[in-house]
Amino acid sequence: MSKIKLELTWIGKNKQEKLEPRILLEDKDLSYRASNRVSDHDVFDNKIIFGDNLLALKSLEQDYTGKVKCIYIDPPYNTGNAFEYYDDGLENSIWLSLMYSRLKILNNLLASSGFIAVQIDDNQYARLYLIMCEIFGEENIKTICVKMSEPTGVKMASINKVGGIAKLKEYIILAGKSGIKGLSLEKIPKGSWDYEYKTVCLGLSNEELGFIKNVLDDEGRSENDIAKVEELSKKLSFIPAKEACLSEGNKKLTDDWLFDNAWRIVQFATLTGGARDLAVEKKLNYDFVPAAFTITTAQSKAYLIRGEFNHETRLPRCKLLFADKYLEVHAGDFWSDIKTTGLDNEGGVDFPKGKKPERLIKRIIGMATKPGDIVLDSFAGSGTTGAVAHKMGRRWIMIEFGEHCHSHIIPRMQKVIDGEDQGGISKSVDWQGGGGFRYYKLAPSLIQHDRFGQLVINKEFNPEMLAEAVCKLEGFSYAPSDSHWWQHGYSTETDFIYVTTQMLSAEQLEQLSEEVGSDKTLLVMCGAFRCDADRFANLTIKKLPKAILKNCEWGRDDYSLNVQELPETESTLEQDELI
Repeated sequence: MSKIKLELTWIGKNKQEKLEPRILLEDKDLSYRASNRVSDHDVFDNKIIFGDNLLALKSLEQDYTGKVKCIYIDPPYNTGNAFEYYDDGLENSIWLSLMYSRLKILNNLLASSGFIAVQIDDNQYARLYLIMCEIFGEENIKTICVKMSEPTGVKMASINKVGGIAKLKEYIILAGKSGIKGLSLEKIPKGSWDYEYKTVCLGLSNEELGFIKNVLDDEGRSENDIAKVEELSKKLSFIPAKEACLSEGNKKLTDDWLFDNAWRIVQFATLTGGARDLAVEKKLNYDFVPAAFTITTAQSKAYLIRGEFNHETRLPRCKLLFADKYLEVHAGDFWSDIKTTGLDNEGGVDFPKGKKPERLIKRIIGMATKPGDIVLDSFAGSGTTGAVAHKMGRRWIMIEFGEHCHSHIIPRMQKVIDGEDQGGISKSVDWQGGGGFRYYKLAPSLIQHDRFGQLVINKEFNPEMLAEAVCKLEGFSYAPSDSHWWQHGYSTETDFIYVTTQMLSAEQLEQLSEEVGSDKTLLVMCGAFRCDADRFANLTIKKLPKAILKNCEWGRDDYSLNVQELPETESTLEQDELI
């Protein structure tokens, strides 16, 4: 007996869109970069793409499949506002189709160790969870509940009056391409700050200090691990937390700053017994005492010791205890610690009811990526994902079709790059500006109808655009050669493509075949040709546009929620029967 798969179904689920893989056209007037390099880690090849996000995702598939480390999307929640004149069955079908087609491409873009986080509320959580289980596998999914509102304000008066229940939370459905593992989820405060932790470690990054902490905790550590810790420890220096905070431009020392920097804040604890003796002996054997060094006891306990301590006292305060280990706990799957109110000025843009806190996006990006990894948001909204990814040193791609791409996202990112945006997470990551982005729009459809209704190549395409578009359609990487005029792209080291609207004669094709040689093959896409298509062993000859007409749907620029394309309401019964 064959296995029957349990799945969610709806009207239009099995409709396969034949998407045109558009090329991207850069508008250099809207691209932006810092006037000078701020650090060696500045990233300039970020992308803002203006256009329908399904077509934009399709355009990214060839170059980015398997390369995106983290995807965060905050799609329309389908509250019913956009579907005032349609019933719930049709509303859900449209929304599900919108999400299903996009999630399938997003899954293709994810790296093998990548993660996607989709934020949603109660309206579509259950349905979204089911289609994500189908696409990513239920075993690879985890739901996180996020507190997004406070039980205060005008809304509570109405809730209390009718005896209702206030909406305070949303969900993040997290899917890992290889399961929910390998995350580096930041810890959160388990109580108020302990002011015994009042010294900041300088000279090492979060990753370097993390390596030290892991080695010290691992009783199976190797001698090589200890040697690496010793080398790193030489780079350390120590200053009071208040001094460090004020030096970074803050007006005063706050608990928020302390918890943001808990990874590098320590207290010097008392060292006793045999551990004290080991520390004193090792210190006295140094010709030059380093800022910090390690000791390992007979019980395989390892400690990081401050070099400058009073070795004559019986109870020296020299053992480093890191605040993040003792004052913070794992965030788990219920995040109630992130402030979600008072975000009006964050990023310098106004985006009522749609803006997500930078700290929330920082947690998601931080747990799934490292500097230099690619982060993608295909429902960019006010641009929070790009702003946070940029400040964290990640490469990013944002896609947006709304006009707020120009009114919100671009100005916001310009302020981030210029270092003017000091809100959100800027202070916690010491953001000073730098980097840049390139602005792209989707090219028009390659094929259009002429005045006689015939399908022809769009006249807006110049030879370079045409070559790039045909390369993408045929699965070739666009890379025009400087030395061979007929090499517009390649699929392998010996297989190339040549694109032209000209008619090629038998003599021209014979000359081309000789130039290509017997050790290479060439796909020739031309306006017309005068010989048998299989005459030359090293050439595959196809006619444009005939050869590509069936590849995809041409001329459609919008795959967004379009209620005009809905079936008539009498189809509701069919939908109801399916559920």
